[in-house]
Amino acid sequence: MLRKRQGEATSDPNSNIRGRHRMPNRLAHEPSPYLQQHKDNPVDWFPWGEEAFTRAKQEDKPVLVSIGYSACHWCHVMAHESFENPEIAAVMNEHFVNVKVDREERPDIDTIFMSAVQAMLGHGGWPLNAFATPDGVPFFGGTYWPPSDQRGMPGFPRVLETITGAWRNDRDQLLKNADSIEHYLQESSSGTPRSGTITQDIPRQALTNLHQQFDPEFGGFGAAPKFPQAPTLDFLNRHVQRTGDDVAKTMLTTTLDHMARGGMYDQLAGGFARYSVDERWLVPHFEKMLYDNAQLITAYLDAW
Repeated sequence: MLRKRQGEATSDPNSNIRGRHRMPNRLAHEPSPYLQQHKDNPVDWFPWGEEAFTRAKQEDKPVLVSIGYSACHWCHVMAHESFENPEIAAVMNEHFVNVKVDREERPDIDTIFMSAVQAMLGHGGWPLNAFATPDGVPFFGGTYWPPSDQRGMPGFPRVLETITGAWRNDRDQLLKNADSIEHYLQESSSGTPRSGTITQDIPRQALTNLHQQFDPEFGGFGAAPKFPQAPTLDFLNRHVQRTGDDVAKTMLTTTLDHMARGGMYDQLAGGFARYSVDERWLVPHFEKMLYDNAQLITAYLDAW
């Protein structure tokens, strides 16, 4: 299923020697700015394509698929901590075929692997790092891993070591995981949308759920990290305009006011950060997304 999505990869006729000599890897030939940012990594990166998976079959290695994008803060952090680390890169090169993907260039690949990781972990994000069979079927994955064990989180070297050992000694279980994930992805992609009538029970239940998650002190929904959730604000705007619901209006205005007054909003250059690290909207995650800001313009205008 996944192999059908593999395009022709740009091949480097002069296969570069990785290790002590810092030579650009195969990503030096790619047009993606994000992939270009990794061309000088000591990791022997492949772009997504037949070359990588053919190499994995020939060498009987699992494939590490690492997906990110240029504006992703934690993608850059992991690149600096792990992918620029010669010792970690040596382990990656010895035991894996490593593939770098720009999610903005290949949203189809990103969607497949994100769905797989979310099915395995219950959540996802970027950088997205998934381990796959030589046929391209994921069997394990995660997001950001630090360069060493921290606060109960395994370091990236430990993850690499564990996967290497499992591929060598417990491959049947990994292949079973891959079969389960592939079946899940096929079921998800071929499912028929449920039909039915939209009644007032649906928005009523949505409002009840939002009220249960609402932070009455600082606004927003749920605990930190807090995201602006522009579609939710749009829903509240429409509901308030239609019904005059004071409870929904309080949730809406409290959230908009605290977001605008806090560190989420760039008081100097303008625009909202992607999310707030804390529950008070004071500490921003230093990344601005166009899609968030475009939707928030409408949210504030409608509320005003």
